Amino acid sequence: MKEALIHPGPKVEIIDSPMPSPGPDQVVTKVVVSGSNPKDWKRADNLFKQNPPPPALNQGDDIAGIVHSVGERVTEFKPGDRIAAFHQMQAPYGSYGEYAVSWSHTTFHIPKNTSFEEAATIPLAAMTSAVGLYQRLSLPVPWHPSTVPIPTIIYGAASAVGSFAIQLALLSNIHPLICVAGRGIPHVETLIDKSKGDVVLDYREGDEKLTQGLKEAAKRYGGKIRYAFDAISEKGSYNHISEVLDPLDGKITCVLPVKSDSTIPAGASQSWTMVGSVHEALDSDPWEKKAAVKTGNKEFGFVMFRLMGRGLAEGWFHGHPYEVVPGGLGGVETALKNLKDGKASAVKYVFKIGEE
Repeated sequence: MKEALIHPGPKVEIIDSPMPSPGPDQVVTKVVVSGSNPKDWKRADNLFKQNPPPPALNQGDDIAGIVHSVGERVTEFKPGDRIAAFHQMQAPYGSYGEYAVSWSHTTFHIPKNTSFEEAATIPLAAMTSAVGLYQRLSLPVPWHPSTVPIPTIIYGAASAVGSFAIQLALLSNIHPLICVAGRGIPHVETLIDKSKGDVVLDYREGDEKLTQGLKEAAKRYGGKIRYAFDAISEKGSYNHISEVLDPLDGKITCVLPVKSDSTIPAGASQSWTMVGSVHEALDSDPWEKKAAVKTGNKEFGFVMFRLMGRGLAEGWFHGHPYEVVPGGLGGVETALKNLKDGKASAVKYVFKIGEE
């Protein structure tokens, strides 16, 4: 089979690889469409800095296709099923290949009314949003929605992660949402509910104007905001949030590690949202150790992906806007370069695997 390895640059090398075989609890899928994410080029660049650098990897993690085979203990899926799946990051057989491997708990059925292109936008980004909102910020889950206002900042609201965070927040009745975006503001406005106080601020108007907008929004709710999801986590995003984050009870989660220039209040709780946690049994959080719990991240991933699949079937959950990059695996390099150059706004690049 053909698969694409991602080198720093990004540069893509298409190679022949042996067909994967599923292990216990694994699903092998014939990939119809693969999604892409900024981490795909970032991981390749960062790994190259190691001495010596490790071999290049197939960095794709968004699988959409048809089940080819399943391993022992897999009862939910069978060959021929239409599925989407989140591939385990840094593991072999990612989605930039004709066949990919996923764990059954991060694989979910997609209905006939959902295209493979739409499905490929969901796995990594939507689960990142879910982990951030519910596992890190501990906000109300959709099956126990909030009954009181919960002002929450979503920075980078037009990104796939930010947009899925809005969708999930609405399911949880989390309002008002104070969203920050740029070119993708028209997309964000199709998601938010202004009748419940949701607003969107334009970071392109400059730091001073953005800070003023955040303070004006916060003023309506006591001057400080308790919850913030930073779906960008660079170029000063969390420092803007810090201007209005409650210094004592505030909680902020970021999708990248916070750097030393952070102005996040010392008394606020900060966390790093790592979507790869759904492929781990438990967090290292002290409360889990103290409680001696035996369930956690894997179970959370299992439940949330099935919720998303149900939402697709019933029409109350949707994928992200996408652009099909021509050339199949041959288009991956172009797309990753566009991601690196910041050309994508409110869109996910996807690839029809097998397309010439």
